Amino acid sequence: MSESNKTYDLAKAVGYEFPDTPVSWLARDLVLYAVGIGAKKDDFTFVYELDESFAAFPTYPVVLFFKGISQDVVNFVKLAAGGTQPPGLPKFDPNRVVHGAQSIEMYKPIPVESGAGWKLKRKIIGVHENKSGIIIDGEAILVDSHDTPYCRMISSSFNLGAKANGNFSQMIGRIPAGKPIPKDRKPDYIVTESTTEEQAIVYRLSGDYNALHIDPSIGQRAGFGGVILHGLASYGFAARAVLKAVGGDDPSSLKTFGVRFTSPVKPGEALETSMWEVGSGPDDTTEIAFVTKNMATGKVS
Repeated sequence: MSESNKTYDLAKAVGYEFPDTPVSWLARDLVLYAVGIGAKKDDFTFVYELDESFAAFPTYPVVLFFKGISQDVVNFVKLAAGGTQPPGLPKFDPNRVVHGAQSIEMYKPIPVESGAGWKLKRKIIGVHENKSGIIIDGEAILVDSHDTPYCRMISSSFNLGAKANGNFSQMIGRIPAGKPIPKDRKPDYIVTESTTEEQAIVYRLSGDYNALHIDPSIGQRAGFGGVILHGLASYGFAARAVLKAVGGDDPSSLKTFGVRFTSPVKPGEALETSMWEVGSGPDDTTEIAFVTKNMATGKVS
């Protein structure tokens, strides 16, 4: 039976737990990640390992699924095509996967070096099918060698053109939800920064070696007109803007950070992040609604 004629029980995938993914990092990896998301020469907390305040930028764990335990380049095609096939799902084309959303909830700061025994505990918490494809919501919890959790990440991937049985939607987990952007007032903070033409080249060294972000011919075939920046690099730029404007560049101040990706950014384009304080959150935190706009296109990124 051909793949197109098969039927699938998508409900079987919901709750599926993947084998644990071993991960590790060094202080060098933290510095490289910080530069990849636009850290500047005076951001000593994130770029200077001998600074007394040196720490991981809080969104660093989002790269660990791609990096794993490797200290070398990673074959992205093998990574995307390999691994365990969850029950109930069709096979997805890795060239037609779009990163739809990403969030991270920090439980405690990660150390500047992992040591042995760290891993990601991953499972599927949601599957949704519509006329355009299938969306997979995946949860990853970063734990140390004693299974102590440090953060919880949710990533939503949209598999364009994937088909199963028609409309379907089932969810078993919680996804952090932000408050809407206020329509009746100007932003409380605005941060504008330019990416560099080499931004994707630097960011990919943190582990995401998808050739879409370095080979112009792939971006041309995909309809992007050339190389585009990693969505998670734009995610890092927005997180840096919020941390600088609201959190005083204190990495421990960022407790939860989530976005939806809506349009691509090309290396070299400028990003403007507008922020609004929208109320008090748990544990004496301040909730921030924000939007990051591509200044070259005028589109929300």
